[in-house]
Amino acid sequence: MMVPLVSIIVPCYNHSRYLKECVKSVLLQTYNNWECLIVDDGSTDDTYNISKELQEIDNRIRYLNKENGGLSSARNFGIRQSRGTLILTLDADDMFQKTFLQKATTILEKNPLVGVVSCWGQRFYDSDYKLDVFKPKGGTIEDFLFENSAIGNSLFRKKCWEDAGGYDENMRQGYEDWEFYISVSKNGWKVEVINEVLFYYRQHKTSMRTVALNEYDTTIRNNIMTKHKDLYQDYFLETLHYYVQKGNNYRKDMLKHQNKLEYKIGSLILKPIRFIKSIFK
Repeated sequence: MMVPLVSIIVPCYNHSRYLKECVKSVLLQTYNNWECLIVDDGSTDDTYNISKELQEIDNRIRYLNKENGGLSSARNFGIRQSRGTLILTLDADDMFQKTFLQKATTILEKNPLVGVVSCWGQRFYDSDYKLDVFKPKGGTIEDFLFENSAIGNSLFRKKCWEDAGGYDENMRQGYEDWEFYISVSKNGWKVEVINEVLFYYRQHKTSMRTVALNEYDTTIRNNIMTKHKDLYQDYFLETLHYYVQKGNNYRKDMLKHQNKLEYKIGSLILKPIRFIKSIFK
């Protein structure tokens, strides 16, 4: 039986110092029918030389170069030049456990309704110090309306990418993975998650994810809801309930913070008074 070719797309922008470790996790996969496309997104570091070294190790590895255009642009560029019917995205500073492809391709082969396969992930620092495990649940469009329910690096059918119109290259501030999964799942595809830690996410002091969360969350959400206006109109009551609840939670947090602050200020004011009282006891 002919197993499908998996095209592994590795966008790299000035992450050459992690590239060997990333590609090593590809070379160790128990599933062997793959090609790995390293997409140099206009790097100014040693990405070219490292990529050429890796090409010498295994002829399934290909190096592609393009002008800097951001993560979505690099992924689309690589997928357009891929030969596989299945696509795996893998950022150049992250890694997969060696059995991920074997397990994920089996799921796609057995269930034609599943378009994307994800897994649990674990964050780690450069020192190999392991942090928290994150456990997305996957699901259908209802599970992706307000939060991302899969890790950004996942295996999916190329048809899903084609039907979704690819990754949105205008989303350069973050959440491009979440928007992509919305576009895929609104077409009826299911996202399945393997309940095992098979992905390792390198945590930097600052990352695209944290910057997006801290600085651009509201803007990006507005853009997503505008792009998928028809979807959120269909789920109007759910959307209304979500943002009312979010507003209530925000107010509760503000009150807690305010009460704590007022208590601290009050304690500071009363401290000298208590001291004076203690003298005259």
